[in-house]
Amino acid sequence: MLDEMSRIVIFANGVPGQPELLRTQLRATDRIFCADGGTNHALALGLIPEIIAGDLDSLSADVVAQVAQAGARIQRHPSDKDQTDLELVLELATAEGPGEIAVVTALGGRLDQTLANIFLLARPIYDSVRITLIDGSQRAIVLHDRQTVTIDGQPGDTLSLVPLTPRVDQVSLTGVKWPLSKARLAFGSTLSVSNVLTAPPAKVQIGSGRVLVIHIEQRFEEK
Repeated sequence: MLDEMSRIVIFANGVPGQPELLRTQLRATDRIFCADGGTNHALALGLIPEIIAGDLDSLSADVVAQVAQAGARIQRHPSDKDQTDLELVLELATAEGPGEIAVVTALGGRLDQTLANIFLLARPIYDSVRITLIDGSQRAIVLHDRQTVTIDGQPGDTLSLVPLTPRVDQVSLTGVKWPLSKARLAFGSTLSVSNVLTAPPAKVQIGSGRVLVIHIEQRFEEK
C-alpha cells in the first residue's frame, strides 16, 4: 500500500556533492537506506541507516559492527551477483510502498556506475513510486506515459529534458524561455537541454515515452 506521506532516502556509493546542502534537504521523518559504501556518506551526516544492502566491499569491518550495534538491518550479498548494490536497495525501498524515494550520492566517480544509476531509475518496474535523484543543486525525476510534473523554482534556474526512449511524444513545456507544445523529442537529441525558468512554476507534460526531467537551482550552485 502506498504511503503518500513517507519518504525513503537511499544513499548510494557515489561522490557526495555539497554535503552541507544535502543535510538541509533531508527531513526528520526520512527513513535512511544505504547501498554498501553509501553508508559512509550517511554516517558522515550523523545518520544511522535502517537498512544496508550489498556485498559490503566498500565498508570496513568496524563500520559494519558499528551500524549493526546501532540497530541497522544488514543484508550481505555475495560479490558475484547480478545486480548493483543500489538496485538491491531500491528493490527493498520500493517494497515498503513509500510516497517517494530520494536517491542521493549516486553520481560522480565511475562513468559506468553513474549512467547505470540514472538508467536504473527509469525502469518500468519502479513506475509505482515517485523516485527523485538529488545531487547538490540538481534534482531529477523520470516522467512516463501521460504524466505531468510541476517544477517550483526561481527565474534563471535551468530545466532540461533528456529523452530516455527512442521518442517522446506530445511534450509540452511552459514557464520557460523556450516553451514546447506537443513536441516530439528523439533519443540523443539536445533540443530540450539547458532551458531556463522565466515564470515559475514550470510545467512539463508528456503523452508517451520516458524522459528525465532535470532541475538545477541557480541559488544553490557552487561558485
